[in-house]
Amino acid sequence: MDFGYPVLTILIAFPLIAACGLFFLRAPQVVRYYTMAASLIECLLAIPLINFQLNADFQFVEQIDWVHKWGLQYYLGVDGISILMVLLTIAVLPLCVMCSWTYIGKREKEFHFCLLFMTSAVLGVFCALDLVLFYVFWEAMLIPMYLLIAVWGGDERKYASLKFFLYTLAGSTLLLAAIVAFRITGGTFSIPELMEMNFSFRFQFWAFLAMALAFAIKVPMFPFHTWLPAAHVQAPSAGSVILAAVLLKMGTYGFLRFCLPLTPAASEYFAPMMIAISIVSILYGGAIALGQSDIKKLVAYSSVGHMGFVTLGIFLFNQRGVEGALFQMLNHGIVTGALFMMIGCVYERSHSRDISKNMGLGKYLPAFMFFWGLMALASFGFPGTNGFVGEILVFVGAFQHSTIIGMLCVPGALLAAAYMFRVSLKMAWGKPSTAAGWRDLNAREWVYLTIPAVFVFWIGLAPTPFFKVIDPSVDKLLNDFDKRKVAVVESEQPLQTAAADVLNVLAGKK
Repeated sequence: MDFGYPVLTILIAFPLIAACGLFFLRAPQVVRYYTMAASLIECLLAIPLINFQLNADFQFVEQIDWVHKWGLQYYLGVDGISILMVLLTIAVLPLCVMCSWTYIGKREKEFHFCLLFMTSAVLGVFCALDLVLFYVFWEAMLIPMYLLIAVWGGDERKYASLKFFLYTLAGSTLLLAAIVAFRITGGTFSIPELMEMNFSFRFQFWAFLAMALAFAIKVPMFPFHTWLPAAHVQAPSAGSVILAAVLLKMGTYGFLRFCLPLTPAASEYFAPMMIAISIVSILYGGAIALGQSDIKKLVAYSSVGHMGFVTLGIFLFNQRGVEGALFQMLNHGIVTGALFMMIGCVYERSHSRDISKNMGLGKYLPAFMFFWGLMALASFGFPGTNGFVGEILVFVGAFQHSTIIGMLCVPGALLAAAYMFRVSLKMAWGKPSTAAGWRDLNAREWVYLTIPAVFVFWIGLAPTPFFKVIDPSVDKLLNDFDKRKVAVVESEQPLQTAAADVLNVLAGKK
């Protein structure tokens, strides 16, 4: 639908323009109100996205020559796979501003600049249809996230921020190599055009490895997950919310947007490995979370398990699995983002994230414990909540693919229930109570916790509108995947053949 103006460009550019306006402000309270107003205006600017047509085409497309000589284009568009991530990113911004209202007490101007700048970068990632443009946005989000951890983080912020930076940069280097390879082989940076091409298995093999490693680090998947708990624990509340709600989704979005459409044969070839790593991530994340005494670290490790369900659903290559992955991406952003905001709430009262310092809250903070209990139930997929929709779809897809794979996922769901019940029961009724004299939620906290709570019930009880948005794109993705994957008919094993190619290149042989 043509609105006569570039909807996506405005959505991407406005937070950046608003961020520049912060340099003319001085008073911290004025900075907060200004950023809050900018975040609400951004939500209003997203209203045209409601007119998204229920089909598989890229919509709100903007295509302009950027550097014609190099074949670069300013090329934007959204489909059913990306539009929910765009809306989630926009919705998270005002919540981050509200949950940081009293939490951030230094360099408020720079802090809110980072929030706005990162929102623009992440929106660009989900909207870009040119590989180089995608990579520019992918790299742009690295600096503000690094600063959020390094400047406003906890006592070990330098270690956590450096680890995040190095892991992400390593993955970005591999992604850049894959982008260059696609340009040389396919002759274009246009993602829709590359989706129509068939590449040899050897090319797909190495392109998939490069991209998959970059995306696996971002998700993160086991064993590339070690940067995540440190980053979450040290980041301020808003940093953890953005990291959990949208930044991790960039990795799984990459699998759906690039690996399956561009390297279908290699995706199928590596699927058993990706499924195995996903199951390990589910079980490992749950087991480690169960033993944590730090609430924030517990939720951080739970993210490893939850995102394991997302990558599992993707590499099942069936309708229910991919639907479940997309729902789980959205639901994890809502629920885990809300949990991190609540951890920030209780930290402002107890000045500790240790479970033993935050017990017996049910008597003194009943409203807080209501929201915590709701998000805990949604986190492990209780029926009637949004978490149940995504998780049950992945389970159905897993059992359709293989009974063994389905059975291996069951302990992951049990572990999720175990660690969430453990921490929730102690926080609600643990003795001795440490919450005497603490105030319950204020009006601002009620607002930013009620919004995700509404979506927990909406998606959990009436998910049909969301199915209508994603299903056409999922159908097209899987149909194209089945048509374009090619059988490997070489006499040698693919891995041996590909490895021989590398040895020949290193030896200077063609």
